Amino acid sequence: MQQSNSWNRDLYAKAWHFVTLQHSGQTYGGRLPEQQIEYINHLSSVAMEAMWVLAHSTANYDADLLVQCALLHDTLEDTATDFEALSTTFGPAVAAGVLALTKNKDLAKQDQMLDSLQRIQAQPKEIWMVKMADRITNLYHPPYYWDKTKIAAYRSEAQVIYDHLAPADALMAQRLAHKIEAYQQFL
Repeated sequence: MQQSNSWNRDLYAKAWHFVTLQHSGQTYGGRLPEQQIEYINHLSSVAMEAMWVLAHSTANYDADLLVQCALLHDTLEDTATDFEALSTTFGPAVAAGVLALTKNKDLAKQDQMLDSLQRIQAQPKEIWMVKMADRITNLYHPPYYWDKTKIAAYRSEAQVIYDHLAPADALMAQRLAHKIEAYQQFL
């Protein structure tokens, strides 16, 4: 079956509505309430990065899988939603992709990233692209309270993600490499 880089707007709307409800009230950013940003902004940024690649790539991807997983990527990790509910609502491929993108909190913190990357690499390339898009958005700007050591470690972790997942898509890899390089300005 030939895939298309065109996504189904109804599936996008369904995923958007779902994450809006599941992540309702979640924020990130500053330590003070007036500095907080609604978490849905992060999810929309990840989806935007994914959709930009779909619009500009000459490769064919399962656009619906990519866009839904981009929106849903933190659902298992950061909400009360379980795998079964995600699978029932969005199908087994989306649920498996989101599960691969979810850190295994039973592992030691230092082992979680490599474990997740191994599980991501067992998934279709679209899931690899979601992880790269996630890190791209997290490299926009570090939280103001991070010190230089934390910023350097986060940048190094981004390089590990790049090293493992860059073969998924040249455009996404190029964008991630650019953001890793630009993150140097915060050190």
